[in-house]
Amino acid sequence: MQLAKEARQAYQQGDYLAAASAFEAAAQGYQTVDDHLNVAEMSNNSSVAYLQAGDGDSALRVVQGTPDIFSAAGDLLRQGMALGNLGAALEAVARLDDAIQAYQQSADVLKQANETQMRASVLQSLSALQLKTGHQMEALASMQAGLDGLKKPSPKQRALRKLLNLPSKVIKGS
Repeated sequence: MQLAKEARQAYQQGDYLAAASAFEAAAQGYQTVDDHLNVAEMSNNSSVAYLQAGDGDSALRVVQGTPDIFSAAGDLLRQGMALGNLGAALEAVARLDDAIQAYQQSADVLKQANETQMRASVLQSLSALQLKTGHQMEALASMQAGLDGLKKPSPKQRALRKLLNLPSKVIKGS
């Protein structure tokens, strides 16, 4: 669809509001032909663009309901991504408890989909939010879970994994 292509170009150029509007228009186009999966896909793209533009309210408005569409289609990967986008939108509008729940659901679904890189990214977002809300132990556990699932961690991720494993080594050694 031409609108989706234009939206991607606007996003690549950093014109996030234009991209968000074009993705929404593409979603409406797919809605007219009852292509619900592409409606949800374009809505998620629009949500990401709105977040980049700093408009959390619009991001939340367009992403709501999309995880259910992907779930009904049995598309675990896109369901997990949509839940992560929902978490980011909820975080942007300061609904932090709801954001934590969405991030946790996203991580669970991405684990079922065997998508380790995206899951690690979601768990990092969850960990940062848990730290922000005063849940330090949960934040450490979330970060460690994300790093443990990585097959090819970066040097920075390997170092962080070693650092997070130190307390358990100290406890076992005592």
